[in-house]
Amino acid sequence: MTAAPIRFVDLQAQYRCLKAKIDAAILDVLDRGDFILGSAVTAFETSFAAYCEVEHCVGVANGLDALTLALQGLGVGAGDEVIIPSNTFIATALSVLRTGATPVLVEYDPATYNIDPARIERAITGKTKAIVPVHLYGQPADMDAIGSIALAHGLLVVEDAAQAHGARYHQRRCGSLGHAAAFSFYPGKNLGAYGDGGGVVTNDPKLAKWLRQARNYGSSIKHRHDIPGTNSRLDSVQAAVLNVKLPYLDQWNELRRAVATAYHELLWDLPIALPAQATDVEPVFHLYVVQTTARDALHAALNDVEIQSGVHYPIPIHRQPACRDRCVIPEPLEQTDTAAERLLSLPMHPELSLGDIERVAEVLRQQLTNTGAATRTNDTEEIAVRLNPRAVVA
Repeated sequence: MTAAPIRFVDLQAQYRCLKAKIDAAILDVLDRGDFILGSAVTAFETSFAAYCEVEHCVGVANGLDALTLALQGLGVGAGDEVIIPSNTFIATALSVLRTGATPVLVEYDPATYNIDPARIERAITGKTKAIVPVHLYGQPADMDAIGSIALAHGLLVVEDAAQAHGARYHQRRCGSLGHAAAFSFYPGKNLGAYGDGGGVVTNDPKLAKWLRQARNYGSSIKHRHDIPGTNSRLDSVQAAVLNVKLPYLDQWNELRRAVATAYHELLWDLPIALPAQATDVEPVFHLYVVQTTARDALHAALNDVEIQSGVHYPIPIHRQPACRDRCVIPEPLEQTDTAAERLLSLPMHPELSLGDIERVAEVLRQQLTNTGAATRTNDTEEIAVRLNPRAVVA
């Protein structure tokens, strides 16, 4: 009997569990007819702000708009430089470019894949206006160190929390650790809508007021436009879906952590580097990313038996045609280039069973055995012992 395919993300399974509630919530919006900035949006903004332990949430059309508008609302613009990690999705860089500012790409900490605070300090110039740490793969960045650097140099901190819904850093929610934070509610996120959606969270009432105007053509009163805004509004149908899902987010994140633990226990002895976890943080494993010199072979082997996996990200920002001539690169990005050839994202979602995880692990082990790489060699030692996957990083 052929084993069932294993999805990278299983949105259908999640929908089936919540079908009655989601269908009712969507029908409620249809019955009311308040499709744009309606009551479902207001309800979600209130609930998500409370969840993130901040005062304000402003729903917008997508995660890119959330980050762009947060930066613009804080005064980032032409002539400024914004420090971002080199190992992230292109939207982080695009948001800076859309403000007219210049992205400054900084290498990651090899233990966590998040931006390296030591390298941030070396990248600061007289043009630096802000730092955008990304909580990559759902692992919180080192916000104490980043905050100290920002304070010493008078810089803004805007969190890119698009992969970190519900994560905690020193008992505080990601999203509450800077001047503002941007979230994406793309369907595959830990908290995802059924279309595009985004939001900015902040404790700054002035910024929140500006965002509410800016997302709606610069208007707070119909037919009066006080600032040159845009059209970027979280619609009521997507907000209704998010309202249903939000109460389940912590439970889903706990299941993701359980999946990650199972992967760790089944893969720890293989010549691949597993995700690390810093002390006193609570990651949410948006992605479970391993590093291996056999990435392409493992990717193909999984695909051959209908197990979906992913690569995040195969072409780094500094090699993307849209960005490569528009960014500042203070130091060579050798780690990022290497990671683009070695990182593999395994299936990760709350609906994975232990049997699913065991199947993934068995395929990886078998493929490494077939290629003679199941035990650690000098060629793979760099990857295999980059960190102890059973330990926490101080």
